[in-house]
Amino acid sequence: MRIALLLICYFVTFTFLGQDYNKSFGSIQKAEAKRALSKMAFKANINTGNYNVKYHRLAFNLDPSVAFISGDVTTYFEAKENLNQVVFDLANNMTVSQVLQRGNALSFSQNSSDELVITLPTTQNSGVLDSLTVSYSGNPISSGFGSFEQNVHNGDPVIWTLSEPYGAKGWWPCKQDLIDKTDSLDVFITTPTFNPSNETYIAVSNGLEQSQIINGANKTTHFKHRYPIPAYLIAIAVTNYEVYSHTVPNNGNPFDIVNYVYPESLSSAQASTPITVDIMNLFTNLFEAYPFANEKYGHAQFGWGGGMEHTTVSFMGGFDRNLIAHELAHQWFGDKITCGSWKDIWLNEGFATYLSGLTIENLDGNAAFTTWKQQRTASITSATTGAVYLKDADTTSVNRIFSSQLTYNKGAMVLHMLRKKLGDAAFFLGVKNYLSNPNHAYGYAKTEDFIAIMELSSGESLTEFFNDWLYNQGYPSYTIQWNQLTPTQVQISISQIQSDASVSYFEAPIPLRIIGTLGETLDITLNNTTNNETFLNAVNFTVASIQFDPEADLISKDNSISLAIEKRNLTSQFLIHPMPASNEFTITKPESIKVNNVKIINALGQLVYQSNWSSTINISSLPSGLFFVQFNTNHGIINKTLLKN
Repeated sequence: MRIALLLICYFVTFTFLGQDYNKSFGSIQKAEAKRALSKMAFKANINTGNYNVKYHRLAFNLDPSVAFISGDVTTYFEAKENLNQVVFDLANNMTVSQVLQRGNALSFSQNSSDELVITLPTTQNSGVLDSLTVSYSGNPISSGFGSFEQNVHNGDPVIWTLSEPYGAKGWWPCKQDLIDKTDSLDVFITTPTFNPSNETYIAVSNGLEQSQIINGANKTTHFKHRYPIPAYLIAIAVTNYEVYSHTVPNNGNPFDIVNYVYPESLSSAQASTPITVDIMNLFTNLFEAYPFANEKYGHAQFGWGGGMEHTTVSFMGGFDRNLIAHELAHQWFGDKITCGSWKDIWLNEGFATYLSGLTIENLDGNAAFTTWKQQRTASITSATTGAVYLKDADTTSVNRIFSSQLTYNKGAMVLHMLRKKLGDAAFFLGVKNYLSNPNHAYGYAKTEDFIAIMELSSGESLTEFFNDWLYNQGYPSYTIQWNQLTPTQVQISISQIQSDASVSYFEAPIPLRIIGTLGETLDITLNNTTNNETFLNAVNFTVASIQFDPEADLISKDNSISLAIEKRNLTSQFLIHPMPASNEFTITKPESIKVNNVKIINALGQLVYQSNWSSTINISSLPSGLFFVQFNTNHGIINKTLLKN
């Protein structure tokens, strides 16, 4: 009974774990799809493509109780061609009061295309670095999904931003390009020192806090960020935050995880966020050191479902472990290396999803990780079509870009299957090389870049793998047939059908677990490349059954395993009588079958009788009980059970 209760508790635990994970995962996917509605209305402005951003000095003035912002934004930029004017992205409801270049006022205009067009006094030659300072103000129009939100929590005012990736223009003059990252950043946030309840306002932004300077009734908080960052990952938030930290040892170079939480959430957050250190250490050990360790990592609570992976500080709607792992993973996959286009979004979301799975594997154990993989595959195979990699037409659909089935779950499982194909050493080395590659680190990458690095690192051609699982559609269903030919050899045949015609055959390593009549197990992996492929595998026990993909490592559905039909028919034609037997039993078999020898094995797996073929076997010397009779035939091993009185 105690064992039964333990088993019940075991399965209940992992059922709840799976339900909790799926619930939090669903909220992440839905939130990211919802906020994407605002970004689909805008693409990188071709009129901003003639310069590269190098540095921003952002000086903002705001009061969390008022939906309004004013500021001075200084941008250093390098001309890519000779320039007579510079265009910044800025919503046309924002009012620009002046533009200065080295103290001189320049002429400018704003238009209905949300452009700030600045006329330069002289031509800025290609390759020349210069700067402009824009003074502006206004009430940012929220997209309804973030961008710039003025609201309250528990009656206290709060302002926060969420710009991914084209909402930044709603609240500051910028260049909204997914792949043009400014090299560094200083943010100065001036607010009232206290809120209406006489509680201190705390400001949050990217990078490391440098100072808080009180000037009368106001306070200016300075943050410095010295890593490349695109406009959509720049963020600010202000409210009466409670602040506490965790320290990451970082191999003797410690840095802080700084948590900014609402006072009413303090106790629950303090109970939930310490796990971030464990997850940080895990990702560091598996991949590389946290990419922004010279500054900080942090969480800032905000009033929106899900989270947003702003560089060095994720804005969080809650603090469950899966959300913490997902947003932290984006610091490597999305922030350090940004997907080069929406077609490559799986490089952000597939990795973040897989790293949340790796968190389960390493913190909860293999059984929980198997459950997680089964849940991903159930989602993936809920439809028979769909590719991870997007087509051009797909990028106009928010639901397609942020498909939980394809971008998140199949993207994650493709990474897992790549890991199983290459082995842990080659897979993790390849991902480390991807993260450290000088052409992509702190920049951007496309799918073909990732594939090339994984091929170079592993020494394997991955064309077939990625064609099948990433660029084309669907999944396989397998039929496995087996037959134990000799006491030391089992024959296994593998056939496959595909759910979508885009893939002619899914080549894959097939994990199988061979189970013996006495509970023995042998895990094998067969490299299946063609249909109806047959394998011979050595065994040292009598096989009772074979289990397909016991740890859910392979995307597949509706699989079947059976004893080979011919052998199953032969087994049914071998008869032992009487049953139960007393002193002897008789064997009836087809005349065409030749039996080389007969063995009798007891329930402990011990050989208790062996002889050449005889149709009658004397068992008077054997004790009562259950036995296994093994016939070594010219058609393989035939197993029957025997009960002796």
